[in-house]
Amino acid sequence: MKKVLIYLSLLSMVLGFMAFDCSSQQLASAKLYIQQKQYDKAKDALVIEVGKNPANDEAWYLLGLTYGEEENFVKMVESYDKSLGISQKYLQEINQSKNYYWAISFNKGVKFFNLAVKSEKPDSAKIFFDDAINMFKATVTMEPDSIAGYSNLAMVEVSSNHIDDAIPPLEKITKIGKSPEAFSTLGQIYVDKGTTLKDNYKKSKAVDDSVKSVEYLDKAIKILEDGKSRFPDNSEILLRVSNAYIVAGKMDVAVNAFKEGVIKEPENKYYRYNYGVVLLNLKQYENAVEQFKHAVALDPDYPSAIYNLAVSYIKWGASIREIADKKGETADEPLIKDKFNLALPHLEKYLSLKPKEPSLWELLGQVYANLGMQDKANDAFKKAEEYRK
Repeated sequence: MKKVLIYLSLLSMVLGFMAFDCSSQQLASAKLYIQQKQYDKAKDALVIEVGKNPANDEAWYLLGLTYGEEENFVKMVESYDKSLGISQKYLQEINQSKNYYWAISFNKGVKFFNLAVKSEKPDSAKIFFDDAINMFKATVTMEPDSIAGYSNLAMVEVSSNHIDDAIPPLEKITKIGKSPEAFSTLGQIYVDKGTTLKDNYKKSKAVDDSVKSVEYLDKAIKILEDGKSRFPDNSEILLRVSNAYIVAGKMDVAVNAFKEGVIKEPENKYYRYNYGVVLLNLKQYENAVEQFKHAVALDPDYPSAIYNLAVSYIKWGASIREIADKKGETADEPLIKDKFNLALPHLEKYLSLKPKEPSLWELLGQVYANLGMQDKANDAFKKAEEYRK
């Protein structure tokens, strides 16, 4: 009986060695194939090897290399993770490989994106956008904490109108917290979604649309407030958080937030501007003018502040007429013209900075017409038509 047991044990050892020799032969063949750049054959041999010997860290590492060569980066990273899960022996080589393929993927993504933007054929542009998306997805697979990879992925998703697909990478970047553009873009996406649902509710009266609208606007305010706390001087974030308050109907919050900012930093042109925007939406024209004038004094070439200062004067003048009409009284035309005259230099200044805006030329024409400057009005209307072509 003992002899039988000994024989069986020896047989098991022999079979074990035979199995080991077989798997080693696959590994040796794979290495030779890799030297010969026959990556398909190497991959086939390595798949067999890890199937028989799943604890072979070197085989998993080499398998990752073969997947990298065929740009199957998801499988590449999975294989590298398997190797590192067994040992750290190939950590340096794996990191070098990931960095190498990250750079290749990133550069290809940029190339495809540029081709998409330049393409005059929609079908070709779509193909290039999809290729760019795949390349940038590969970069974040290889380096999950790469802001550059996530930022470019989000940008391409937005550019190709895949707005929902842009949200996950933007959320990832905002969690990392180092990109003001991510907070601004993600916040605006939520505002747009909330606004669309709000408009739908006005038409359909569907309660679900109303609830979802509030949810999106709350998310927008939360992400933009977070961005504002991290980047207090970022004009884009400040503008969008004020817009989010306005769309959400939280005017009291908006007023208090930017009033507080102005009190704390009276020389901050962005706080002045955003406080002015909120006051303008509240139809507090005189107070809005005061804030925009401060912003322009701090930066004489601040286009948005110049434009809104002009608009505040125009709306102020128009409101005088509207109030008189509602009361059935005669409007104070000299006072109205005074407001339009005050708007004029700011509107002209804005168009000197940004001349290719037809709607603004048309607005300027209307102001000239209200002031009896018909020749200038005609010239402004002509400019509007020229820039519309």
